[in-house]
Amino acid sequence: MDTGKSALGLDGNVAAALGYPIGIIAIICLVMEKDNRFVKFHALQSILYHVAAAIVFVAIVMILAILMIVLSMISSTLAALSSLLWLLYMLVVIAYIIGLIYTAVKAYNGENYMLPVVGNLAEKWTK
Repeated sequence: MDTGKSALGLDGNVAAALGYPIGIIAIICLVMEKDNRFVKFHALQSILYHVAAAIVFVAIVMILAILMIVLSMISSTLAALSSLLWLLYMLVVIAYIIGLIYTAVKAYNGENYMLPVVGNLAEKWTK
């Protein structure tokens, strides 16, 4: 796929790829980009991915905090369960980072890779 040039003056695939790990670039590309649909799609998908991840992270932290308080009041042996839950949280963070790297590589290779849910929204909103 021909990715063209972005409004930032970068090749489209580079601008799209940089938008995933560096969210501010995605915001700038989304605001500035008028012609390059490839860059605009990846910028919006990146922003939606970051927002969805932030919502999930906040929800998990709130649930874990409540569980830690409740479990520590019940029994110290159950408090070990809270450590396992924090490990689960760290696995979610690692999966998020792997997702960022994967989508950035796909964008750099010029692929119009769509993430589940947020990819469909980005596709719909950039038409």
